[in-house]
Amino acid sequence: MENRPWQRHYDYSVPTTIRYPRIPAQLLMQVSVNAYPNKAALNFYGTETTFWDLRTQILRFASALGSLGVQKGERVGIHLPTCPQYVISYHAVLSLGAIAVNLNPMYTSAELKALVSNTEITTLITFDMVLPNIRPLCLEVEIPRVIVTKVTDYINGFEKSTPAELELEEGWHHFSLLIDNSSDTRVPRIEILPEDPALIQFTGGTTGIPKGAVLTHANLVAATLQISLWGGEIGRLTPPERRTVLAVLPYFHVYGTIVAMSWALFNCATQILVPRFELDEFIGLLAGFEEITFFPSVPTMINAVINHPKAQELDLERRLLFLNSGAAPMPVELIDQVRDMGMNYSEGWGMSETTSLGISNPLLGLRKVGSIVIPWPDTDVRLVDVDEGKEDVPQGQPGEILIRSPLVMKEYWANPEETAAQLKDGWLYTGDIAVRDKDDYFFIVDRKKDMIIAGGYNIYPREIDEVLYQHPKIQDAVAVGIPDEYRGETVKDFIVPKVGETLTEAEVSEFCNEKLAAYKRPKIVEFRKELPKSAVGKILRKVLRDEEAAKAKK
Repeated sequence: MENRPWQRHYDYSVPTTIRYPRIPAQLLMQVSVNAYPNKAALNFYGTETTFWDLRTQILRFASALGSLGVQKGERVGIHLPTCPQYVISYHAVLSLGAIAVNLNPMYTSAELKALVSNTEITTLITFDMVLPNIRPLCLEVEIPRVIVTKVTDYINGFEKSTPAELELEEGWHHFSLLIDNSSDTRVPRIEILPEDPALIQFTGGTTGIPKGAVLTHANLVAATLQISLWGGEIGRLTPPERRTVLAVLPYFHVYGTIVAMSWALFNCATQILVPRFELDEFIGLLAGFEEITFFPSVPTMINAVINHPKAQELDLERRLLFLNSGAAPMPVELIDQVRDMGMNYSEGWGMSETTSLGISNPLLGLRKVGSIVIPWPDTDVRLVDVDEGKEDVPQGQPGEILIRSPLVMKEYWANPEETAAQLKDGWLYTGDIAVRDKDDYFFIVDRKKDMIIAGGYNIYPREIDEVLYQHPKIQDAVAVGIPDEYRGETVKDFIVPKVGETLTEAEVSEFCNEKLAAYKRPKIVEFRKELPKSAVGKILRKVLRDEEAAKAKK
């Protein structure tokens, strides 16, 4: 408690330390399998798969992969959207002691080539809609085993695909046929240790090769236990028969992998799988469920859903029992709106390198708007000076977040230089800048790399973003530092107005003049129809900054 003073704010049911089972991560779901074998583990466009049937398919697929030659330690690329085939593939790969490599289905052939080459993937599990990218990839990189599924094969009413229909290349395998032709449901007799790698999660790089965070079985087990205990009151007050999670987060991102999939399987919740977020379609899906226990999401998604024209008639306040926001900070205006609606919500901070978790709101405890709040059990956090990264900064001063926790990755895959630069003496240097107040609550100021230095002033663009989101006509906004001959850098705002609204640069400037010091005010405003976003809906400030840097060089 002396070194973790924030623990005084923990909910009454949250332990200060956890005894983690020393088992492989895929075995955590066995609790739900035994307790509720006939409950739906998955709901995919109305087609349900029970916990028992899911376990059976995982083991049959693991047996099939083993028969094809997949061995412990090999890297298996999972190149799928959020669908039953992802859940089956992920757990089958882990059952063999192999390492799952999450691959974004939206990646181009060139992007995939870099990641496949980096991890030396021996098996790729992919799907019909992206084969135009996979065929040229396989001409450039040798992938010994390619397995293809059709997403609709797990929806009742659709005719099952065939290898001929998918025009599979010679030697490629059909996902469903592999399972159908495998009858062995024995658990693979492979020793898997807690420190063994389980998942490679690439960070969201926009130039060069993204870094692959290596997460171990111990990391995945710790993350599943921590999120289950941190939000334990959700489960305790909701009978297992009624527990659901709205799984719209992509499972190829660790946020979705842990906070939706792993939480659901361990807590006996039905995963309502949504492979893509299309707003009107999503609202229609919501209308089909009386209640959703847990909706992990991102700010842009929450904003779109609760402001949809049909939100009021759907009575979302009662339908969505608990919201969780991650990947990017919730604007204060959005937090106020959610609270006024009476919705229970939590906001947290995490990284791919910390198995997506780390710091978050207590469920019942003290909350402060704009704070990422307090570190989770068994987690130490320091704030150190931004320039040298050595000395702890005084209370209330901005410093880089250093974190030490069972959640922290083992290393970056095949990248000892980056590993050494960001992992030092057990501490992960996160690159995020925060302040800590008198109550030991943490507030993110910004990303170290996003900080704008204009005329000698340090400007944190998130502060500008917060002001912009207060404007009633603004839908999305982001502030970026761009090159400036006189000031070094200057502030430019990229803004998406709300549908039907007209907004001028003069209106934005006048609004900011009332709320920001002169040196923080935007000097340039650019209006756009949309802003670049990551797979989980996070606005990609770096993409815009790189665009501006490229313009400056011309």
